[in-house]
Order: sequence, then C-alpha cells, then structure tokens
Amino acid sequence: MSNPTFTDAQKQYLQGFVAGVDLQRHNKGLGSLAGSLPILNNGNTAPSGEMVTIGASGGPDAIHHQAQDRFTSAGKKLCNEEKAKREKNALDIYDEMVERAKKGEFPKGSDVFLTKFHGLFYVAPAQDSYMCRMRLPGGLLKSHQLRGVAQISNSHAGGYAHVTTRANLQIREIPPTDTIHVLNGLADLGIITRGAGGDNLRNITASPTAGIDSQELIDTSQLAKDMHHYILQHREMYGLPRKFNIAFDGGGKVSSVADTNDVAFMAVKLGEENATADFPAGVYFRLELGGITGHKDFARDTGIMLKPDQCVQAAAAVVKCFIEHGDRTDRKKARLKYLLDDWGFEKFIAECQTHLTFDWPKFDLAKCTQRSKVDRLGHVDFHPQKQADLHYVGVTLPVGKLEQEQMFAIADIADRFGNGDIRLTVWQNLLIPNIPTEKIDAVKEAIEAAGLHWSKSNIRAGLIACTGNAGCKFAASDTKRHAMQIAEHVENTVALDSPVNIHVTGCHHSCAQHYIGDIGLMGASVSVEDDMVEGYHMYLGGGYGENQGIARDFFQNVQATDAPAIVEQLLTAYMNNRTDSDESFAAFCNRHEIEQLKAYCAYEPAVA
Repeated sequence: MSNPTFTDAQKQYLQGFVAGVDLQRHNKGLGSLAGSLPILNNGNTAPSGEMVTIGASGGPDAIHHQAQDRFTSAGKKLCNEEKAKREKNALDIYDEMVERAKKGEFPKGSDVFLTKFHGLFYVAPAQDSYMCRMRLPGGLLKSHQLRGVAQISNSHAGGYAHVTTRANLQIREIPPTDTIHVLNGLADLGIITRGAGGDNLRNITASPTAGIDSQELIDTSQLAKDMHHYILQHREMYGLPRKFNIAFDGGGKVSSVADTNDVAFMAVKLGEENATADFPAGVYFRLELGGITGHKDFARDTGIMLKPDQCVQAAAAVVKCFIEHGDRTDRKKARLKYLLDDWGFEKFIAECQTHLTFDWPKFDLAKCTQRSKVDRLGHVDFHPQKQADLHYVGVTLPVGKLEQEQMFAIADIADRFGNGDIRLTVWQNLLIPNIPTEKIDAVKEAIEAAGLHWSKSNIRAGLIACTGNAGCKFAASDTKRHAMQIAEHVENTVALDSPVNIHVTGCHHSCAQHYIGDIGLMGASVSVEDDMVEGYHMYLGGGYGENQGIARDFFQNVQATDAPAIVEQLLTAYMNNRTDSDESFAAFCNRHEIEQLKAYCAYEPAVA
C-alpha cells in the first residue's frame, strides 16, 4: 500500500473499524491496533511524502495520535522518535526483548529508543552493554529490595549500582542475554522500571526526610507514591513529547530541588489570620511549572494553590495538556518550558482546565508562610527526627556509587539498627532513618566498616556527577573520576568551613545540573597542541530554592587535569576575601565580576 487513496465512505468505515477493534483490545489489556496500520492520514500522502497512520478515535493512545496528526495536518514533519512511537508502541515490545535476549542481540535503529521505555538503555559505544534504571517514588527503598538489587547486579550486571540525581538506582554492564532476568528480577522485588527512560514521566521525587523531619510542613511520601501509581495505571501517561519531571517539596530541612522540575509542588502554610471560606487554615501546595535548569530556567509560581488531595489530578491535567500540545517535530524544543514560552502561563493554565473536575484555585502567595531554610548538610551525618529518641544518618557515597558488598552492608545496618527503611536523595547519597540514640556509635562503626562515610564534608556533601563517558555516549569527560579528583585535592589543600556544591556533568543534557552548582563543570573536548583531551567549561554562582540562580560562564575549555587546582584557587580566594563567615560562596561569586574572579586563578585556558 505505497500510496493508497480512499473515498470518504471508506475512510469512515476504516476509522470506525479501527476504533471498535481498539476498544476490544483495550478491554483485554492489549495495545492499540491503529498505530500499526499503514493507512495515510485523511487518506492522502502527508506533506512530507512520508507514511503516517491514522489514530484511533478511542483508547489510551488516541491522545498521542491526535497530537501527532495536528502537526502533520499543519504540514510539519514528525521527528524520528515520534515516527518510531507511531509505528510501534514501546510498551508492547516485551516479546521482542525476550527474543533479543535469547539471541544475545542488542536493539538496532529505533528499537534502541523504544527499549528505554522499559528502563533499559543500550549505552554503546561507551559500554557495549545495557544500563537499567529503576523507579523508586520519593527515593523510598526497603532493605530487602536493596539486597535484591545487589544480587541482581552481581549475577547479571557489573556488581555495583549508582544513586541518581532523581533519587533512584541504576545498574550497568548488563549483557544482552540478561535483560529479562534483570527486569523480571526487579519486578519480583516490587521495583518498577517501566517508563524510567524514554519520553516518559521520570521517577517522582519528594522530600527525603518526609515524615521524620520536625521542620517539614507536610509528609510528601504518600503523594509521591500516589503520583507514581497514577502513572502506572494510566497508559496515556507514556510516550510524551519528551521526558517530564515532577517533584514534591514538603518544606523539610533537605531540599528535593523541586524548582528544577517541569512540575513542582511546593508546600506552604496558611494561618488563621489569612484564611478564607474557600481556603481554611492549613497546609497547601503551590503549583510551579517549567523548570529545566539545563536550559537555564526554573519552575515559576502559577498562583494556583492546591489541597494535597488535588495534586495528582492537577499534575495529570498539566501532563495531558503537554501531551496534546507539546512539540512533536523538534526534540530541542519539546520540553514543557518551550510550550510555556510560546503560549504564556495564562493560556496554558486555561487549556489545562479542560482536564480538571474543579476550577483552578488561586491564592496570594504573599499571604502564605513558605518553607523554612534548607540545611545544606541535612542529608549527611546524624540528625534528630521528630520522633523522640530517634535519628537518621546521611551516608555519603563516592559520587553515588555503591558496590555490591556495600549494598548488603547498608541493608544490614538498616535492619539491625533501624526498621529496614532506606531513603535515596537527589544528592546521590542515602539516608538510614529510625536509629535509636544509644545505637549511633555502633552505626558509625558499621558504616565505616563498609568503606563509606557518615561525617559532614563541605565538599563531598554537595558533590554531584553524572555517569560521564565511562558509561554514556553523550559525555565528553569521565565526570565521576574527575569529581573525585577535585574533592580529594581540595580536601587536602583548603580548610573550607561552609558547604559548596560542585556539579560535574558530561554534556549539555545537564544530568548533574551544572547550572545550579556553586561551581558547575560541563564536559568538553579540549584541543591541546595536535590532540583532543578531556576537559570542561566552568560556571560559577548557581543555586536553587531561596538562593535560586543560574551560574555564570567562567572558564571555557579547561583541561580536566587543571580543574582541581582552579577549584582550589577559587575556594582559597573565597576564604580569604569573603565579607564575613556568613557569606556563601555563591554570594561571594555573584558580587564579583567574572574578570575579577578569573584574576584569583593563575590559569590560561586552552583556545577552542
């Protein structure tokens, strides 16, 4: 059927037939038939001359097909990823993955992209193997699950795991024969991978100290779980124009960095003095939209204030509007930020209303009490919980890495001294809660025996690094190795007395969010004489939350071997020239011109 033409009657018959078949398939839990039929949009060749399929008039995939049709009907060409999703639903390729595993084969072509919908990333050429990413809502994990991940990693992967900047886990070096063992093994543990990659809603983050933090306004852990399960039970929540992030911040001492997300729910408290009939005194969530710091933007307040039980429906409405109107033609402009930039917040919010059963409730933010100050070291060392005589400990990890033996050790510590709970954070470390006061010393010894650390470190507490070129084809530099070299050098040369966040990311995708670091480094290939070496572009003065700001360009084309000395010189200048001990590093940087900061560093960067 290279170029068929149909009469109006034939087209109506085919559309009705497909819709009826899809309804029956949906009722049986099967995928949409429409996405696989070689029928031309409206019975004609698309403006680009390519084949496009008609969408079903019903079923969970219809919202995506209709969105694609709007672009092709307007004479635009779908990007390759949209074509791949249209031709084959990524959620229906389990049998294909099983066959590839039996043959020991890796996916090819568009199947590389579609396999990410199951949390599996073929990461060649960095590694000729798979990486598997998990979904752990709110970063919550049980000791038996961590043991299970350790066993799976030992049997079917590289024997280690990484904590990510979305407070979840990923394992690497999975051979092609072992993918189904990994997916099914994780499912047996109650760990979901579906939607952990590709054009989907990523792991839902929340305050890591939720429920145990005396400072928090509200416990966000159940909301993260509710959002997670909503996604799992609604098929239309998959196959978005691009990836999508949602976070809840309950106001605790450890930030979830919610303002870097596409949708951020920020807890506020409304006192009796400002309460109304529509807004009684209590705790609410402000809705913020459009965060994507890799593109130099934070989420912004919409004026909308929600009851906790309205948040999931509100998020779903935003996502559905993004599904309907997000760009399906240009991957660089397909994030929510760009739809908001194009439409403006007022138009977007009005369009979202069509997916709600209640009117958007708006309230003056100035009449609300916002979260208390973040403790930048609140995710490391021991801290008292709001429960009497109990503490949590933040364990620092070497840029998120846990060896198999360390996973077993953490699980044992959580069982012996706590209640088996473990919490992952966006700072690439973990917390063990519910430790009685009398057991603190024993926990310290057990953590140290595992080769890990619990004590505060003004460098390592805020040291973040993405996978880097050791495991990602996009990265220009070995970020985790270089981040550790920076930390080790600075700890031996600078007596730093306040926390400084150093974010090391491998490329412009900014998985380690270099623009919000006090010091941010983005991987780059640097020309040195007749050779290309690993290096970085450097940025200074970023922040989040109450210190929100995008870091400024500092040095370009810094060789990786020179980065530790530059960081040392910057921090030494900060310690010697700050106004007082309360001035943060970011504040110090931002009251200086870039040329003044460069003068503190005896360095001449390479020419691009």
